This record gives sequence, structure tokens and C-alpha cells, in this order.
Amino acid sequence: MKQFIKKASLGLTALLFSSALWAHGGAAGTDTDQCKFELQPTHWIHYTAYQPKAFPAEDFCGNIPSTGTLTQLVFDYQDMKYRNMAVEFEVTKEPEGKRVFFQEAAKHKSGTVMLSLPEGVEEAGKYLIHITLVPDAGEGDRLDAHMSFQAGKGQSATRNEMFLYGFFAFAGLYIVYLSNAGFKRAVDGMLGKLKD
Repeated sequence: MKQFIKKASLGLTALLFSSALWAHGGAAGTDTDQCKFELQPTHWIHYTAYQPKAFPAEDFCGNIPSTGTLTQLVFDYQDMKYRNMAVEFEVTKEPEGKRVFFQEAAKHKSGTVMLSLPEGVEEAGKYLIHITLVPDAGEGDRLDAHMSFQAGKGQSATRNEMFLYGFFAFAGLYIVYLSNAGFKRAVDGMLGKLKD
């Protein structure tokens, strides 16, 4: 039993420090990344939202917890060909399609764009981000992408946070098991009954 507990603890520790597990909501790689727009097959824009006044150390994607607070939307597009295209941004309240933010088309040679909504969005509900890449005259077609998000539902624990809480609860119980003879006897007795 001790060997099992040691191996389980080691496995959980390895998962805790796995960089792939912590990347954007636990999604490993761009195939399962929920924070991206598809421009064309295999060409993506990655999106992250921040609310630095309300949640200074957190990033969001499909659920932005607060309304009426500074909200920053950051977009990264890695393909060099898109860096020569002007990009237009719009955020609308759905389902009515009411525009709450608009930025005219402009080129962003770095491949990263940060939009700042000083008061965030006013109402709780569903919103849609519209991105339009506008090529130079005669250089090709406009590319449109859309992604929705919910605002104002508060912050719920993510899968990573739930995993972290579970890990520390398990680690705490394991430490008590190793350091308290009475607790160890009780656990061993219960495990012995389960085996029978």
C-alpha cells in the first residue's frame, strides 16, 4: 500500500509541474486550444483576455468573470503573411448584435494586438469578437473569424485549480497518514476491511 501511495504521489507531482497541463486551460497544443480563431485551415489567431484590476494574475478565454472593469483582449497571430494585412476588431453583444467596441483596420507588424476596453462590457451575457484581416488592394480576399465569450458570470474554479486543490488535499492526508500513528492505524484498518 505504501508503494502505491508513493507512486501515486510521484505521478501527481509530475503532472502538477507539466507545462503542457497548465497551457491555456489545460489544453496541450493548438489542436485542443479553445482560445483560438481559425482564419484558414491550419492558420490561427490565439486570444487571451485579462481583467488586471479585478483578477491581476489570471487570464481568461470563453468566460470573462466581471463586467464594468478594465478588460484587455490580446490577439497573437504567428503566420508572417498576416502581419502585412490590416486587422479590424469589433465586439458585439449577442443576440442583438449591438456594437460595444470597434477598432479600425490597422497593421500590427509584431503579430500581437492588445485591445483595451477601459470599462470592459457593461452587461452580463454573451458577446462575439469579430476579426477581419484586410489585405492590401488587390492582394487577396478579406478573412473573417469570430469567437464568442460569456461575461459577468463570476469566476468558477478551472480544471487546473480543482486538480491543484485535490493534489494538496491528497498530499495533506498522506502527510497526516505518515506522521500520525492513530490515523495510520485507522486507515490501514479500513483498507484491510476493503481487501476482505
